[in-house]
Amino acid sequence: MDNETADARHRVVVIGSGFGGLFATRALRRAPVDVTLIDRTTHHLFQPLLYQLATGILSEGEIAPPTREILRRQRNARVLAGEVRQIDVDRRTVTSTVLGRTLVTPYDSLIVAAGSGQSYFGNDRFAEFAPSMKSIDDALELRARIFGAFELAELEADPRARAALTTFVVVGGGPTGVEMAGQLAELSRRGLRGEFRSFDPARSRVVLVEAGPAVLPGFGDKLSAKTRRALERLGVEVQVGTRVVGVDATGVDTQVPGEAERRIPSAVKVWAAGVSASPLGGLLASAAGVERNRSGQLAVDPDCTLPGHPEVFVVGDMMQIPGRASVAQVAIQSGRFAARRIRTRLRGGRVDEQFRYRDKGTLATISRFRAVASIGPIRTCGFIAWLIWLVVHLCYIVGFRNRVTVVMHWAVSFLGRGRSERAITLRQARIAAVSTEASSTAMRTVAD
Repeated sequence: MDNETADARHRVVVIGSGFGGLFATRALRRAPVDVTLIDRTTHHLFQPLLYQLATGILSEGEIAPPTREILRRQRNARVLAGEVRQIDVDRRTVTSTVLGRTLVTPYDSLIVAAGSGQSYFGNDRFAEFAPSMKSIDDALELRARIFGAFELAELEADPRARAALTTFVVVGGGPTGVEMAGQLAELSRRGLRGEFRSFDPARSRVVLVEAGPAVLPGFGDKLSAKTRRALERLGVEVQVGTRVVGVDATGVDTQVPGEAERRIPSAVKVWAAGVSASPLGGLLASAAGVERNRSGQLAVDPDCTLPGHPEVFVVGDMMQIPGRASVAQVAIQSGRFAARRIRTRLRGGRVDEQFRYRDKGTLATISRFRAVASIGPIRTCGFIAWLIWLVVHLCYIVGFRNRVTVVMHWAVSFLGRGRSERAITLRQARIAAVSTEASSTAMRTVAD
């Protein structure tokens, strides 16, 4: 680390190992700084592919490589496991805990990139029955529930209970919801073909519920309409303009404004609607006296710093800047921007630069060989869009080895019908049984 002592070097603390935190850390690899990256997980999660983990296409390691492995050659970077409990902006320290141990880390510059969580719009009780798609744990639990439901359906003699076990409800018509619904339809109609004797998985019901007037509203009316038609051809029931008003172990209650509530009996529910900033935003807002919006995002200056605290950068999903969506590119670009600002300050250069986001477009898959792409003036749906999706996602998957194995598993799933990652442990099966067995038992009771 040069001939300077560690105390003489500029200390940068990065909170979060997602896109914003990781890309900020890597952008500082040649800077005369010491970087400490703190996160409660020890991996970098490629969140856009969590739905493929949940449906048995990919494994955890392919979309969540260890952060230490990624940064092993960056000698000025240190990785610490821990959950941040306090940020003291006056003393410039970050307090984190792990396994009962407390660590206080001082900083000269702080980059907060803790990402976002799922919003249930004030109905947090829904989380028990409808897991979100924000973490490895979420995806693994969903995988256990999905494949566990098919296993229980094979054992179930009651038609109504079996129908509930093989009904999958996805809440939210954004990219995550569309991708999840499409994969559930492909899994039941292609991936599991011929594997069960008591029932036909192809007769499973996949329902996509969206409160707004259309799926993928950010892609424009034309692509939105094409996406809906493509999903319906797969066998997905698309219900737009429909609010979810209740979720429990046995199903989902929905309502179209002006109409009576309707019940969808279902053992497996997926919540893909709504985003809220990390709870860490509340700690930072209290410490720095800044405002947050309804989604928990912090009000920041145009250079991504907290008002009155130019040494504290807030990037990615946690920052509130008009016109910025919660997508990976915002986190990547703002993380790199924060790192560039720190390097510029250390050189004594101009420091009045503002963050300007370059929209590189939005992509979403519908099914194998079919996706939608909105990139500048380009609006396309179909195989070409799917190829663009394929290339873009491979570019941002960290690690050559991961790219190779991902391509292999995609070939198995897209060219064939197999799912390489269908194993569920006994512990996962027990978790799944909380939902699926309860639904099965309840439906048998109703039938009687």
